[in-house]
Amino acid sequence: MNASDYLSGFLLGLSLIIAIGSQNAFVLKQGLKREHIFFVCLFCAVSDAFLITAGVGGFGVVTVRYPQVVDIAKFAGVVFLLGYGLQSLYASMSVSHALTVEGQVVTSLKKALLLCFGFTWLNPHVYLDTLVLVGMVSTGASSKLTFAVGAISASFFFFFALGYGARLLRPLFAKPKAWNILDALVAVLMLYLAWHLYQS
Repeated sequence: MNASDYLSGFLLGLSLIIAIGSQNAFVLKQGLKREHIFFVCLFCAVSDAFLITAGVGGFGVVTVRYPQVVDIAKFAGVVFLLGYGLQSLYASMSVSHALTVEGQVVTSLKKALLLCFGFTWLNPHVYLDTLVLVGMVSTGASSKLTFAVGAISASFFFFFALGYGARLLRPLFAKPKAWNILDALVAVLMLYLAWHLYQS
C-alpha cells in the first residue's frame, strides 16, 4: 500500500466532510441524544464509501455528461432542508422538554436512518465532492485503490469521532434551554443551506 496515496486520500476526504453541514449537524445531535449513534455513523460512512468508490471508478464522467442528475438532487435537497429547517425552528420555540440528556429515546431507528438518507443522498454537493472531485483527484494517484481506501477511512474516522465525541458536550446540554438553542441554530443552518442550494 502506497502511504503517500493513502494519506492524500485521507486528507482530501477529511477536508471535504469536516465543514459543518446538515449531515454533520444531524450526527452531532444524535450523538448528544445518544440515539442510534453507531448505526447513524455507519450509514453516513458506508454511504461515503459507496460514493467515493463510484467516483474513483469513474462515475464522475456520468454526472458531467448528464447534469440533470445533479439538478434533480438539488431540487429534492432544497425541499428536504427547508422542511427539516422549519421543523427545527418549531422545536426551538416549543415548550416541550422531551429532548433532555437523561430522557428516553424519542426517535426510532427507522426515522433516524431515513433522515440520514435525506441529509446524505439528497445533497447534490455530496455527488460533486465524491463522484467528481475525489474521482478527478484520484487520477493523479499511483494507486487509485489506496487513494480510495484513504478517503473512505477519513469518513469512518470523522463520523464515528463526531458521533461518539458529542458526549463531551453532554453537561452543557443537561439544560433544556440548550436544546432550544441548538434547535434554533440547526434551523438557521438548514434554512441557509436550502437558500444557498436554491441560489447555486
